[in-house]
Amino acid sequence: MARVRILHTNPALGPLDYRVPHGMAVEPGSLVRVPLGPREMVGVAWEEEALPTETVGDNRLRNVLDVYDLPPLGAPLRRLIEWTADYYLSPPQAVLRMALSSAAALEGGRTVMEYRLSGKSLDKLTPQRAQAIERIGERQGLIRELAEIADVSEGVIRGLVKAGVIEGIEVALDTPFVAPDPGFALPILSDVQRAAADQLVEMVRAQDFAPVLLDGVTGSGKTEVYFEAVAEALRQGRQTLVLLPEIALTEPFLRRFMDRFGHAPVAWHSDLRQSQRRRAYRAIATGEALVTVGARSALYLPYHNLGLIVVDEAHETSFKQEDGVQYHARDAAVMRGHFEKIPVVLATATPAIETRQQVAQGRYREIKLPGRYGAAQMPDVTAINLVQTPPDRGRWLAPPLVAAMTQTLARGEQALLFLNRRGFAPLTLCRHCGHRFQCPHCTAWMVEHRLTNRLQCHHCGHVEPPPRACPECCEEDALVACGPGVERISDEVGILFPEARRAIVTSDTLWSPAKAAEFVGRMEAGDIDIVIGTQLVTKGYHFPNLTLVGVVDADLGLQGGDLRAAERSFQQIMQVAGRAGRGVKPGHVYLQTHEPDAPVMRALVSGDAESFYSAETEARRMANAPPFGRFAGIVISSENLKQAEEVARMIGQAAPEVEGMDVYGPAPAPLAMLRGRHRQRLLVHARRTLDVQNVLRDWLGALDWPRSVRVSVDIDPYSFV
Repeated sequence: MARVRILHTNPALGPLDYRVPHGMAVEPGSLVRVPLGPREMVGVAWEEEALPTETVGDNRLRNVLDVYDLPPLGAPLRRLIEWTADYYLSPPQAVLRMALSSAAALEGGRTVMEYRLSGKSLDKLTPQRAQAIERIGERQGLIRELAEIADVSEGVIRGLVKAGVIEGIEVALDTPFVAPDPGFALPILSDVQRAAADQLVEMVRAQDFAPVLLDGVTGSGKTEVYFEAVAEALRQGRQTLVLLPEIALTEPFLRRFMDRFGHAPVAWHSDLRQSQRRRAYRAIATGEALVTVGARSALYLPYHNLGLIVVDEAHETSFKQEDGVQYHARDAAVMRGHFEKIPVVLATATPAIETRQQVAQGRYREIKLPGRYGAAQMPDVTAINLVQTPPDRGRWLAPPLVAAMTQTLARGEQALLFLNRRGFAPLTLCRHCGHRFQCPHCTAWMVEHRLTNRLQCHHCGHVEPPPRACPECCEEDALVACGPGVERISDEVGILFPEARRAIVTSDTLWSPAKAAEFVGRMEAGDIDIVIGTQLVTKGYHFPNLTLVGVVDADLGLQGGDLRAAERSFQQIMQVAGRAGRGVKPGHVYLQTHEPDAPVMRALVSGDAESFYSAETEARRMANAPPFGRFAGIVISSENLKQAEEVARMIGQAAPEVEGMDVYGPAPAPLAMLRGRHRQRLLVHARRTLDVQNVLRDWLGALDWPRSVRVSVDIDPYSFV
């Protein structure tokens, strides 16, 4: 009798054995439908030696019900799932769920009814209906999907369908994708770019594992260079995956891709409709989709014949997933390249110290693009000392920056003001009694958003309207906004430059690729004079007429005790500075700072990145911090504070004494409450060569705690809150 080991997607279940009926073909990686109690579940056939489990007699086995009409998950992807589960201490079932991220893809070909705006208008609209119409815009999808997009109930959408404002259309789920053409529009590359592109092309031809850092200054044409490697993979009929850090970057990237290859790649991100997700998943699994561009989750899709992986903006911290399986997509991409035996390109203007260290040790190859393409030059950078030249009272923009903006606008050029704070003000308090508005579910202040007239927690999403009176002392009109957010800076710009056309660019205003495309179109058409934005505008955008960048608070990222605070600030400001002067017009960058002599500021002004990186790397080496040592975070959370403290104390007291490892804590997390759960933290600091994962498995595996308490482990943490 044939039996097979099946891995389910339920983390509460271990691998289970099933009987394979006569005449059914099941091989490792096959996607199958199996019974589990009274239910039926999706699972994947796995090698028995890779997933040991309790032996069950043949007479107790149940039959596999069906094998889905999709290619099996390849051995490289199965090895990646095992590695991710082992390295990040996550259940393999949870990792497998990322690889089976479209349940609809398992079904056969069919059509589905989707809905979109019909163009009909109503004389009177309720606020919810008006919100739905505004947010849906050009998008279409299932009723449930439109309700999520519009942040309204499904009943509101159904009401609009009944009124004829939204119409249904039948959509075929498996329309073939058109393959990009590697010879569509051959680029004109500089000699330096051509030499770099040739090296990448040779790596693709070699069809072997080769991690490479493509290190080029902002505006050096990294995208055009790695596009040549993509073109070579297309000529070979092999698939390419390009990972982007932000969904909002997808649409501008797609336009550049179409200009080069004539057709769009397959997109994969959270904004896809169910039908789009299903179509993309099946095309990727069968090998029809030759180029996929997506967010970090695209890394675990079942590519049929992968030939190249590109991680664009590889320094970005958003590649680290902070919940669920807490993996880092940059590092997991390198491991997938290892298992697939293909090149992996890490493209960035500001490499992470961890990546630079891999180059220094000879594990990664480095290709450099030291200058901008064509006539474009790197912008001049000037620090504005806010102690010596502060803004006027009640203002946030210093006179030198205002003067530079005045000159820029007079020349008909565009300006960008960068402040990494959404909303109007990060804190609201009562001037009468001092009451501060705090989220009821998190240890965080409520952020005022005046454009939408609400107070919002940026950690859990809790929203409430601003009250007229203070809830503590009942004094009316006593609430004061403290500190600036982008909306407040926009108001100041409106006062200083009333004729200038402004745009606020944050995740609140660019929540989809379509919104990003609209913003890009307005910038390119010259319909925007001044952009006020958060980190969303620091990467990926190319606006030749944008010549001035002002960093409103260059010190902001240096606050707190984050290991990577200086590095992140340097990367972020370098990236936003790189938006200036990308065309033939020269660019200028102004950094408003209280600490112009800080090493980060000196490096930014002088352009001496190597000195900054060398000093920061040496400081890490002295502290035995990553990449020279290892960290692991243990977070304990519970709705009951006493329970969280008791379990954290128990874990701390049970910490093993291991040479080369220290355990700090437990202590309340900096964000001591999140989404209604009290949080305690321990930090494990170990030498690089120590197998921290095995120590943690033995340590935590010997302990028991109540089901109401969650204990999560974050290997190589990026967040320490």
